[in-house]
Amino acid sequence: MEPRQNHVHAVQFYKDAGSLSDRVATFLADGLKSGHPGLIVATSAHAAAISRALENIGVDVSEVRKTGELQILDARKLLSAFMVGHQPDALLFKSNVGDVIERMCLGRTPCPIRVYGEMVDVLWREGNSDGAIRLEILWNQLASAYDFALLCGYAVGHFYKETRDSRYDDVCDQHTHVLAPAHLPGQGSPRVHLPKHGRTIGHDESGRRDVARHRSGRA
Repeated sequence: MEPRQNHVHAVQFYKDAGSLSDRVATFLADGLKSGHPGLIVATSAHAAAISRALENIGVDVSEVRKTGELQILDARKLLSAFMVGHQPDALLFKSNVGDVIERMCLGRTPCPIRVYGEMVDVLWREGNSDGAIRLEILWNQLASAYDFALLCGYAVGHFYKETRDSRYDDVCDQHTHVLAPAHLPGQGSPRVHLPKHGRTIGHDESGRRDVARHRSGRA
């Protein structure tokens, strides 16, 4: 199953929770302003940081949660609903995550949703890179049935030593756009404005080797 045309599945490599929460908050807030519901699937610490960042840019988190425009789910708890051993089960994933999306939309069509997710990061931190990549594939398959823009977060520390490793390439290949720590195009705009036929390329603050690469070759 192919994702919908123009589907956005971006990966944001991050250095620290502060910079991550600011970028995720902007991504979600821009969607909320356009009437697009937001879903956060994160660890409790990151969910709290993102909520604070949303409040700082004028989003009444309590209100949008009350109305159902914003949902916050615990990444580990949701993982436990569809992981079978070390691998995500495709049917359980679609059932659990699809149910969340359907409940958020309440029958509205179209109903584009903005999702921030770090279940993949949780799996990677636990040493389960195969499970994380399989989960990325399942998100892409889910995009054939539901309309959502997905921003994934990965701690960049996993990858500085692995940028020539096949696992790094596998992560990048499951995303439409790869965003380096200091670079999130589209902040302050209704959509993440990204190039149509290539990945966003950016350096981190220290000027080290690009974390992102273009589809057609390495940076």
